[in-house]
Order: sequence, then structure tokens, then C-alpha cells
Amino acid sequence: MSLYAMDRARLGELYEALGALGRVYLPTRKNGASAFLPYGEEGSEADLSLLLCDKSPKDLFFPQSEELVKFRLTGAEIALQEAARQKEPFVLFGVKACDLQAIEVLDRVFLAEPVDSFYQSRREHATVVALACARPAESCFCTAFGIDPTSPQGPCDAVAWLTESALYLRPCTEKGETIVSCFAGFAPADEKEVAAQQAAARAVLGRLPYGQLDLSRFGEASDELALFDHPAWEELSAHCLGCGSCTFSCPTCQCYDIRDYDTGKGVLRFRCWDSCMYKDFTMMAHGTPRKTQKERFRQRFLHKLVYYPKNNGGLFSCVGCGRCVKKCPANLHMIRVAKALGGEPRAQ
Repeated sequence: MSLYAMDRARLGELYEALGALGRVYLPTRKNGASAFLPYGEEGSEADLSLLLCDKSPKDLFFPQSEELVKFRLTGAEIALQEAARQKEPFVLFGVKACDLQAIEVLDRVFLAEPVDSFYQSRREHATVVALACARPAESCFCTAFGIDPTSPQGPCDAVAWLTESALYLRPCTEKGETIVSCFAGFAPADEKEVAAQQAAARAVLGRLPYGQLDLSRFGEASDELALFDHPAWEELSAHCLGCGSCTFSCPTCQCYDIRDYDTGKGVLRFRCWDSCMYKDFTMMAHGTPRKTQKERFRQRFLHKLVYYPKNNGGLFSCVGCGRCVKKCPANLHMIRVAKALGGEPRAQ
């Protein structure tokens, strides 16, 4: 599709115009952190130049906590009130290539049969605009997973590039075309400045320390049993705190728990994010199937590097965003684990 451009100085006008399409969520700084927040929220500063928000846009589709149903008991009668699905459209603007692929990972989980209707409704009401990376960070390793951060591909309605002077936008769907039509500041543009930014960013990508991470031992064709029995798990997991920082910062983790809360006027059933790193994860009457931190630690990484790709045509459940590199207090992130497993097994 055609490429359009607008003056970068008019971004505020664009955000205001996008409000006609629904609430607008942007990369935003607030209280010393960054996340995708509604445009104009008090005490916040929208900043499209942020490389990567501390929190991914995952919870706009899969909230950290959400109501499912309410139960009210009157005598012998039980009345059910199911939580409403997303009804209002919204615009998610500025999703980087890694987080865009993370949405693809979530789609394959929540939109597979049986479809999660809460997630489905949010996806259907969203207009998603991806934003290319101009200055990748040292913690980034998305290219190891086949992602091109300079030209995002995936479930989006438009792709944008932000340069020193302009915002370029290429619509991918009818929703993307609507973005162009709702703001008069867009005009047809050529590829020259976008191509220059891509070339400069790719030169940086080629020098990143983790970008050439060897994943040849993982994926669809991996030797699952050899990786499962690898002696490195013992040493790696011994330092894991089981804090869950990795799972809660990860844009692809989709584990959740369902809980009931007595409100005094009935029972509220809700779901909330959970972590496979917690010792009570998947707790049942007889206990938990993974009793040690080693088993829990191994499950997390094998799911992302082996189990998920084997069931999803080779698509990894890690997107190389680098959040775990920054968040893990014990330095037990994906890169360290992949390197430990990628070499020859050490003698026991």
C-alpha cells in the first residue's frame, strides 16, 4: 500500500484526530515508568520515541486482572451476571516489532478453539499501529527470532516510521486507511527517508551483542529429550528466586489463575496473571506436578523455545524484546539459558 508522511511537530494533532476512532493508547512515561496509557492521562507524557515500554501492550488484550462473572445467591436461586465484553473501539499506536509478534503468539493461544471471547472482543475492537525501531538497544535480540524491527510484520493495521522531521505511515488494512483519512496532515511520500533510517538501524543491529544468538538447537526440529535432560538446568535453576519478574514483564506469557472473591453481596469470579515460576502454580488437590524450582524453571524456557514452536509451525514464544534481560534480579534471562543449552552438554 501507499506510504504517507506528516510533520512530526503535529503528532499532538494526530493523537487528537485519532480520538474520533476511539480511545488512543500510546507509549507513555508516568511516575518514572513507561507503558501504553490513554493519551492525555493526567501526570503522563506520551513519547513515541521510547524504544520499548517497561510494560508491553499485552494487558490491553489480556488484562492483568479482569472480571469474568458474578454470582448472587437468593434463597435456593443462583443468579449469574457475566462481565461485559469490549464494546468500544480503541487505537493502539506505537507497537514495536517484537511486541507485535507477541500479539501473534497470544492470538494463537486465545483465538484457537475454544476461542476466548474476552480476548477476541478486544482484538476485534482494536486498531493496531506498529512502529519501526530507529535505535535498537544492547538488550535487544529480536533478530535472533527472525524479526526485522526496522519493518514490522504481523497482526497490525498500519506500520509507521518516526524520523527527526516526520512520521511516515503505511496502511495495511481498511482500519489503517481510516487513520490516514481522519487526519488531513498526511500526504503521499516517497521511501527515501524511511529507507535511510532502516539502513542506519540495520547497521546497529549487526553490532548488537545478542542479535546473533544461536537458536539452531531449538524450535520444531529440536531434540526435546536431550534438552529436557540437559545438566545445565541444575546449576541455572539453583540461583532462581522464583519471583516471577520474568513472566510478568514478558509480552508473550499467557498463564492465568481463576479466583473467587466473596464481596459480601455475592461472589465475584475473576482471572489474573499467574506465573509458572511460582510453587503453587497449577496447584491441585494432590499437590503440584512440578515440585522443584528446577522443574518450574525448565518448563518456562522449554515452553518458549521448544514446546510452543513445535505446536505452532516453528513460531517461538520468545520475541527477543530484552525485558527479561533488564528485569531478572539473578541474571537468569533467555540469553543466558539459550547459551547454556546451545553448546555441548557438560559431563555430569
